Amino acid sequence: MKNNFLRRSSLFVIALVGLIAPVWACSSAVISGKVTPDGRPLLWKNRETEHLRNHMAYIKGEKYDFVANVNSDSYPAEKEAWIGSNTAGFALMNTQSYNLVREDIADDDRGPANGRVIYRALEVCATVADFCHFLDTIQKPSGIEANFGVIDAQGGAAMFEVDEHSYKMFDANDPNVAPHGYVARTNFSNGGELNEGYGYVRYLEVERVLSKACAMGGITPQLIFSDLARSFRNNILDVDLRSGDFNYPETSGWFVDQDFIPRYNTSCSVVVQGVKKGESPELSIVWTILGYPPTSVAVPLWVKDNLPTMVCYNEDLKASPLSAVSLKLADEKVFHYKQGGGTNRYLHWENLYNLQGTGIMQRLIKVEEELYHQVLPFQEKSYRDGKVNQKDLEALYTDLEGLLMRENVLK
Repeated sequence: MKNNFLRRSSLFVIALVGLIAPVWACSSAVISGKVTPDGRPLLWKNRETEHLRNHMAYIKGEKYDFVANVNSDSYPAEKEAWIGSNTAGFALMNTQSYNLVREDIADDDRGPANGRVIYRALEVCATVADFCHFLDTIQKPSGIEANFGVIDAQGGAAMFEVDEHSYKMFDANDPNVAPHGYVARTNFSNGGELNEGYGYVRYLEVERVLSKACAMGGITPQLIFSDLARSFRNNILDVDLRSGDFNYPETSGWFVDQDFIPRYNTSCSVVVQGVKKGESPELSIVWTILGYPPTSVAVPLWVKDNLPTMVCYNEDLKASPLSAVSLKLADEKVFHYKQGGGTNRYLHWENLYNLQGTGIMQRLIKVEEELYHQVLPFQEKSYRDGKVNQKDLEALYTDLEGLLMRENVLK
């Protein structure tokens, strides 16, 4: 149990840091199939943005169709995507880097082409090699400043650090590059200016979780959502809100939202579960949390033109139902202190997680566990058959939406 002096000191320091202007900060990892239990690669992104209202779209591309996370307030006018997977089994995401372009440039002006690059590459690329060719041949300067994570249906898994003129590839399958079988990035690049950029504290947490999990052969979408997308650990302050030390009666039950992986401006968390070499690309699964991860649940999506309505754009909500409900819950129950500027940094932790086990996040994690239980038979049958049965998939989506309606996740 931390003593009161240390706890108050931690709160004071984190509160001061919380006054810094917001940066659209993401956390991510590319994970080789060599270190996953089923041999299938994974691609993860926690997305932070000013465009909180998101949905998933099935997009008919020039060469390949794809499912992707898009901004509900600008799609389809702007052909931008932020993480997705296509019919060839190629998946791509980015995190904004803030230390690759060395010119004096405002953070908001960095990487204006990043989302367009993801959209276009999902249309035309099938492999990591294709993405290399894509980067080699696009017009320079490219308008890119980002870390791009890629997996493909041939077992490829790599992270790219890309600036206006060049790129560097980090192969997650190469033990000399990625000795633990994964490459993680937040909002800085290894090839950029030393100690510049953002997200070093979040990066430490990603490394802590993945290095332990890979040693035990336990990196799965479920672990990523549980231990990363909903992590409330700050390694620098040695704070883990889920320890119980920051709940009643030890504290007020409030904390400052600073350098945790989920943040007040998190719009989604997505894990693409790829396929083994030789498997059909249609077996890829886009596991998707829309909204603030602690107030939402993960649902599986396949790259088919029959996405469930809960993840699709709703005209009345101006977002997907899952996104809208999660964001409303976060606004009213988690970040609901609104007395002056900057108050969205205050996190009502007690409402999310408490010693009685009745917090919002605790309740939704139980719903998510039931959802996994319902999905598993369909997932295993698809792997055995080597294909996805369209009729069974539609029935599964109906069952999952029914579960979320009964549990008041969808309202």
